[in-house]
Amino acid sequence: MERRTIGAGALEVGAVGLGCMPMSWAYSGSRQRGDESLRAVHRALDAGSSLLDTADMYGPFTNELLVGRALKERREDAFVSTKVGLLVGEQHIVANGRPGYVKRACDASLRRLQTDVIDLYQLHRADPEVPVEETWGAMAELVRAGKVRALGLCAVGARGGRRSGGLYDGTIRQLRRVQQVFPVSAVEAELSVWSPEALDTLLPWCEARGVGFLAAMPLGNGFLTGTLTPGQGFEPDDMRARHPRFTAEMMAANQPIVVGLRRVAARHGEAVTAAQVALAWVLAQGRHVITVPGAKRERWVTENAAAATLRLTSQDLTEVAALPGAQGSWE
Repeated sequence: MERRTIGAGALEVGAVGLGCMPMSWAYSGSRQRGDESLRAVHRALDAGSSLLDTADMYGPFTNELLVGRALKERREDAFVSTKVGLLVGEQHIVANGRPGYVKRACDASLRRLQTDVIDLYQLHRADPEVPVEETWGAMAELVRAGKVRALGLCAVGARGGRRSGGLYDGTIRQLRRVQQVFPVSAVEAELSVWSPEALDTLLPWCEARGVGFLAAMPLGNGFLTGTLTPGQGFEPDDMRARHPRFTAEMMAANQPIVVGLRRVAARHGEAVTAAQVALAWVLAQGRHVITVPGAKRERWVTENAAAATLRLTSQDLTEVAALPGAQGSWE
């Protein structure tokens, strides 16, 4: 697979990574099977999808444990990214950016991941009660201690960004602050055909500074694969059951986006899918972009990895850019 670099440290990863969250968090619990997910991780590594993206809050903790089972056997094949800064309660999630907590959380993640070093340690969310410089400083100490190789920041969500003006204004302000403490190697934010907002300011900010961009949710939580049927319903623990864009009405209204992706795919051969076009479009946005689709089945991991070899023409890119914007709030 094509390799791309993250940050000034020139850390190399496959252009298509693997988002591990669906294996144990946020999606239908009845379809989460550890052994099957473990096979998917091994398949990703076989295909060159070396970046494994997880977080201590996924599960919580169980996702890191699962990834750790794979790392125990294949650490040299993997680039592991995990996150810190969010705690999961019974019915709520809270931020914790206290330096002491960050250091303890890192040690716990290392144990669960069965590794001596985390390749990319990301701040999941800044704690409003703690100056982000203090949190970032603690993370920088972990790099100096040899427990972490590089640091990253997850973008502030849409709801927070819109309160302050531009969608990613809050994230860029945080980035400017933490850059004064220790270099940012990567930023993780949503980027997809139906959520392209990062193209306006965030992605150019990263490109201008040599910061890697990890494109989260590049398949629109599964919608852009074309495998979801409007009105099919979701299990209560599936986050899409509460998402405005996944009501039957909005899924039907946004079908023209999938139709357009399929039309482009058809020009590249019968085996090419809408999902692969969606991923290839993300990769075409810049050499510093790594796409991180979530998956928990070998079949989807294989399909996603193959998108790294799909080269969209200028006509394809123009056609995708002309697709209708997504209807329905993303909040």
